[in-house]
Amino acid sequence: MVTYTWARPTVITDDAILALYQSVGWTAYLNDPANTLAALAASPVLWATDGPALIGLIRVVTDHHTIVYVQDLLVAPAHQRQHIGRSLMTQLLAHFAAVGQVVLLTDDAPRTQAFYTALGFTEVTPAAYGRAFVRDTR
Repeated sequence: MVTYTWARPTVITDDAILALYQSVGWTAYLNDPANTLAALAASPVLWATDGPALIGLIRVVTDHHTIVYVQDLLVAPAHQRQHIGRSLMTQLLAHFAAVGQVVLLTDDAPRTQAFYTALGFTEVTPAAYGRAFVRDTR
């Protein structure tokens, strides 16, 4: 049974967190594991567990008033396509319902676009909203 909580479960080890990032191929987060773990400790995170196993998480950067930036949404490959990612995002949106803007950057895979569109996100284009600028220093 999947459980969701905003408090990091005590059974979730640092190794389990890093293994989740590894399992989805987000290896840039593994270049400096201490930095990744510190970022998670400093951010609101909704954790998804199945018993003692970490199976997903969603992490945001926010001021809690005007903007929520979704930084990470991960679901372990063995648990994908079971609505866990959808549940993580839905609970996050409910939790931050009073915040004016929810923003994220992601890849351009059709599956990813379909996922976020189904959740009510609109792809930013100059005609639709404005411009998006990104500077990645990794």
